[in-house]
Amino acid sequence: MSESPDPKPVAAPRAPRLDPLAVRRQLRGEGITARHSLSQNFLADPDVLQSILDLAAPEPGRRILEVGPGLGILTGGLLAGGASVTAVELDRRLAERLGRVQEAAVASGALRLVQGDILDQTIAELIAPPFEVVANVPYHITSPILHRLLGSAPRPARLVLMVQREVAERISAAPGEMSYLSVFVQFHAAVRIAFVVPPEAFEPAPEVASAVVVIEPFDPLGERPRLAAAEEGDLWRVVQAGFRERRKMLRNVLVRQLAIPGARIDTALEACGIGGERRPQTLSVGEWLALRAALEPLPEAMSPAEAAAKARSAQSRAASVGAKKGRR
Repeated sequence: MSESPDPKPVAAPRAPRLDPLAVRRQLRGEGITARHSLSQNFLADPDVLQSILDLAAPEPGRRILEVGPGLGILTGGLLAGGASVTAVELDRRLAERLGRVQEAAVASGALRLVQGDILDQTIAELIAPPFEVVANVPYHITSPILHRLLGSAPRPARLVLMVQREVAERISAAPGEMSYLSVFVQFHAAVRIAFVVPPEAFEPAPEVASAVVVIEPFDPLGERPRLAAAEEGDLWRVVQAGFRERRKMLRNVLVRQLAIPGARIDTALEACGIGGERRPQTLSVGEWLALRAALEPLPEAMSPAEAAAKARSAQSRAASVGAKKGRR
């Protein structure tokens, strides 16, 4: 008996082309409009999507937290890779839609969908470590999200984030272009810009370019803290004091903002090898750490009312000196 011929291979169905026009038709067909107040810009470029998935490398056994899944395009790619996804969506319309589109994934437990604000969530209760974060982050809450995810353990093992290009450049900046956010992120993690994303990759197109950053925390589980809690609190007091007047000389800024005598500031700066005439944005994370240690113990922090009273007193003294000079 002759063998039957091998069946012809059946071509896998092609996924619909992802482009701004298709996304626009989908939004219109479902009666969904992007909300500017929530920084909603939906990814609509297949190459960018694939590049993010390549960086995220989802696979079975990985737990991924997605912030603001929107239309669920990235969510679908993460699930297709076999990852277990916890998605937090503030917009009730989009959360309900994603639940319908990914009904099978929700039923199987592969997708946990949380409708709410990520800033209201307790990360340890939301997802068990180790976990990673992959997200197109709403621009208007990028800084609070970074503080929430990096500020305390458990931290993600890795973050792949789409953010505004300006923010990406800020958090990855080298000394000379640093900001408070740069110091905060680089104290906790290594950060790099993976690639830049043009506005036309989204629907609707934002007014600015975006960038995908990869952030890898040094101590995700809090097992090797660089500083005790009180010492870290003092570090941020010193850094915040410096950046309140970022264009002024560091020595003078610290005297004013920390209420520490100039002679003591001078001694601390000299011990760290930091010139008092430098601006805050020129200091590296290591220099801020050294300066915090050299300034210990810090005076007790002033309350907002005390700080305001001190500022008014300083302004009054300056006005008085100016008036005296004017009468000469």
